Parts: sequence; structure tokens; C-alpha cells
Amino acid sequence: MGTNRWDEEGRIWEEDHTLLEKSQLDKCARAYEAESLESPIPTRMVSNGEYMPAPQSKQQKNVEARIQELSTFASRKLGMDRRRFLRTTGGMAAAFLAMNEVYGRFFNVDPIEMFETAAYAQSGPPRDLFVFDDQLHMVRGNLSGSGGSPGERNPGGALRALAQGPTASAYRANPHNPGNRPDENGNVWGVWNPALVGLPNISANFQIVQFIKDVFLDSQVTVGLLSNVTASLVNEGQQDLRRPGEPLLHAARSAAEATRAEMLTAAQTAAARNFVNEISGSTRLLAHGMLYVGKGNLDNIREQVEKNNPDSWKGYNISYAAKIDDDPMSLMKQWRHDDEAVAYPTFELIDSLYGKLKSTKPGFNNICVHKGLAPGPPDPVRGHPSDLPKAARDWPNLNFITYHACIQPAFFMYDSLEEVKAGKLREGVPDISWTTEYATLVAPFRNTYAEIGTTWASSVITFPTVAAHIMGQLMKFMGPDRVLFGSDSVWYGSPQWQVDAMWRFQIPEEMRKRYGYPEFTEDAKRRILGLNSAKLYGINLEQQFHPVPRDYEKRMPTELKRIMEMPGYSADNLSKVREKYAALGSEPDNKRYGWVRTQT
Repeated sequence: MGTNRWDEEGRIWEEDHTLLEKSQLDKCARAYEAESLESPIPTRMVSNGEYMPAPQSKQQKNVEARIQELSTFASRKLGMDRRRFLRTTGGMAAAFLAMNEVYGRFFNVDPIEMFETAAYAQSGPPRDLFVFDDQLHMVRGNLSGSGGSPGERNPGGALRALAQGPTASAYRANPHNPGNRPDENGNVWGVWNPALVGLPNISANFQIVQFIKDVFLDSQVTVGLLSNVTASLVNEGQQDLRRPGEPLLHAARSAAEATRAEMLTAAQTAAARNFVNEISGSTRLLAHGMLYVGKGNLDNIREQVEKNNPDSWKGYNISYAAKIDDDPMSLMKQWRHDDEAVAYPTFELIDSLYGKLKSTKPGFNNICVHKGLAPGPPDPVRGHPSDLPKAARDWPNLNFITYHACIQPAFFMYDSLEEVKAGKLREGVPDISWTTEYATLVAPFRNTYAEIGTTWASSVITFPTVAAHIMGQLMKFMGPDRVLFGSDSVWYGSPQWQVDAMWRFQIPEEMRKRYGYPEFTEDAKRRILGLNSAKLYGINLEQQFHPVPRDYEKRMPTELKRIMEMPGYSADNLSKVREKYAALGSEPDNKRYGWVRTQT
């Protein structure tokens, strides 16, 4: 049994070896052969050959026909052929207009944008927009392999492939949609970020040199918060360090031991922050500390404060990151916010230190915890929000920032769309697991905030109905001043596409009237995109935010490279990678190389 293979050099799919039977293939055709329109947004389900694509729906046919009408008219007016037009911002505007007409008005776009690039840009984020990205990621060099194959040696590869679509090297299918279920546009593997199409999915994408370019040169992010992940399992190869019968892969015994398995350590996070702020001469990057909880980890919290000066804290309930006793050989456990014996000693320490540090670290009391993106039973250690009300009530001086707004599905929002369609309501709105419950539970507590990293990225393009409900519910129950923008980049490339999507997005009027959602105004967008987080972190908006210099690679000291563990990677090597990106061309060809259904 073979697989489809993308020939990067020849830019073609080689001879097929598909899982489809001949009788199925007789009803299909290659997408690039059947789709003469080459729309910038797919208008039918595209299969990679592992499943039978569904026929084009009536709505999808209507979208395709309308794109064809609009692009034919506009291209003639502009004196260019239609294929060329569809590769421009005008073509994207035509696609947005057609989707609005058929699916409902989700995107703010005007017909003039088909004709004028300046008009398209004018409807996008304004130049004076302050953007605070509450969740950014990169990895340390020694976790990266030489290629782009799936697996732990390229820890961001699967997430990049999810956003990149079918041209992601080394991935034959959507890695986070194993059931091959279609999104709202009928795609099982749609492109979130068009800028990634055709680019190599390699480990260098997720290291510090590319990170700085993606965030500070290629986006409007003013201030970013560099996040990290508390390690859950470690690989222990020495039998004398394990108890008899203990597995090779097991939970760490301490925060120090867990460091070996972290994608980015607390020290590396702080070093990257210090470098960016030093070369820019302003506050452009903040750094999370690692939230390992429990009495056995209190010394680790103190050590991080002393050595790294963290700006706030990042934790995971689902991670084995709680040391609940003094036994050096006991394994760490999962934890919940309202556990008075485990979490509360850590909260008490952070609260007491905040009194001494708040003048220099105003966001030190921000407890940022990943909740959701983990399907399973409604247990707080899996990310369910039931542990938050008690903790928020007991610790009024701490801010509890829930990352991903507690959404339950992992990276692909099909289940959430089905929940919306099912009609089950909670407090008068569609019950989206677990976000709706989260928003209603924490609504009374002003020290709780919803961060929307990945939840926004995974819904705004592919499941806009879900995106509208999530944004509407968070604003309805919590208010627009308690929702925080995060892109979860650079997993998904530069954050700019998510900023653009939010600025253009709106909640359809019919949906607002039916469910009581507030209008998604420019004021609300400015708050969510930056002003709310600026307040939480004490950012002075009157200060000068100097740009990161374009020669930042040359300014990287040897000591920083050593700290970031970048053996085999130099600034010159990574520059060559970006040169290769540029050589591939920045203009999308809008071709899709999978199978589409042409017969019923």
C-alpha cells in the first residue's frame, strides 16, 4: 500500500497510490483538474486519497458560482485574466463576499476591495493598532531534527501541518482530524494561513531566529508573551534512577528532572525575552515562568523568581507537574486549581511574592493555565472548568487566565459545530463543550480571563459559525474586557493572519438577536487584541515601542546561542532557509492536489 507523494522540486504530485478503490476513483478527479476556478478558498471537499470525498453541497456550489461571477466581472474591469485576479487580494475579497452571501455575514469586506489593494488593506487592521499576543511559542534547538518528519524531533510539525494544509511536507493527511470530518467549508484539511502554502515544514521554523522574524518583522504584534510547557513525562534510561518495575517513560519526580523534557525551559524563555528587549531598547517580549505546583516545588518557584524574573506563570492541569510530598522518588501528579493541599501552597507563595514585586512585575500574579484541547471526561485535571470558581474566590489578588477559553475539542472544531447544530442550550446559548460552561461559571469573578489561542485560529476560517458563537458567548457572559488575544504561534506561522481575521470578523446580526450576543465592535476588538492584556501586565501604552532591528541575527551573542541550545544552526544557515522560502514565490497558485468527487 503506497502513499501520495509531493515532489517539492517538481511542484507536482507523483503517481498515485491511494486507499480508494477503483470504483471510487472512477467517481473522482484530481482537484487541480476538476477545479478550473482555482478559488483562494476551497469550494468543495478535497480528499488526500485516504477517504471518499463527499459531493459538492448546494451551498458550496452557490459559493463557487458567486466567486466565478465576481471574479469574472472584476478581472475584466482590471484588465487581467481571472486566474491572475484570484491570486490577488481582490480574489480573496471576492471569496469573502461570496461566503458572506451564502453562509452569513462573518467578514467585513466591501466590493471595492476587489478592485483596490489599498482598499483591502484599509479594511484590515489599522496601523495604530496595539497588539498584545498573549501566547507565543518556540522550541530549543536540541529538540529539533534535521528534517520535517512527524514526531518528537520536530515538536511543532503537526500543528504547522494543521494550519498549512495539504502541502505540508511529510504529512499525508490532517494530523488532527483522524476521522476525516469536514469543516464548515466542506474541507477536511483546509488552509488556515495561506502564507504557509508550499513552504517546507522543518524544525528551523520553531527556533529563535525564525520566531523573531515571524513575530516582530512579519506581524503587527507590539508586545508578545513567550510561553512554555511544563513537561509531563521524562525518558529515563538509567535503571538505578528508577524504582523496580517503573517504566522507562514516566512522570518526573521534580521540576528539575522535568526540565530535560521541556520544549523550552524557563531559563531559555527569559533569555529570549532579555535579548529581544535589549536589541529593541523597549518592552517587546515578556516571559512565562513554569508553574510546577505543590509543596515539593516551592523551592523551584523561588529559584525561577531569583534567576529568571518571570513576568507571569504558565501551567497545565493535565501535565504531571504537581509534587505533593517530600519523597524524592515519588512521581509528580496532575492537579486542579481548587486543591487546597496541592495548588494553594503555590498560590500562597506567588501571592506573597507579588506584594514585593508588583512595582517591577505587574503581571506576576497572572496564573495562566492551559485548559481544554483535551477531549475526555469532565475532570478538572483534563481541563474542565469546575475547579475555577473556588480558586478565584479564595485568591482575589491573583488573576486566573484560562488558555484556549477551555474549549474541549482538540484543534479541529467539528464537534463544536455539531453541538451548535444539535440545538442544546445552556443559559440560552448553544452549549459548546466546555467553553459555554466555563464562561457561565466564571462570569461573576472579575479576576478570571479567557485567552483564545488556537481556539480562535482553529475556528475563524474553517468553522466561522463556531467562532462567532464562542466570541459572542465570551463577550456576553464575561464582557469584552476579560477576553485576551493569543495566537499560539509560531506553530501556525506568523500571527498576522489571525490579527487580520479578527479585525474583519463580525457576529452576524441574526445570531446576535437570537442569542443576545453583543456586537463585535472595533472598540471590543482593540480591547481583545491588546488593551486588556496591556492592563494585566502593566504595559505603559505611552512608551515608545522600538522595532526589533533587522540585523538581529548578527547581534545574537554566543552566550545566548549556548543557552538556547542551537548546535548546528547559525544565523547564516537559517537565513538560507528563508531565502529558499522566498525563492518558492510569495504568490499562491490556489491549486489543490487531492481528490474531489465529480460523480454521485
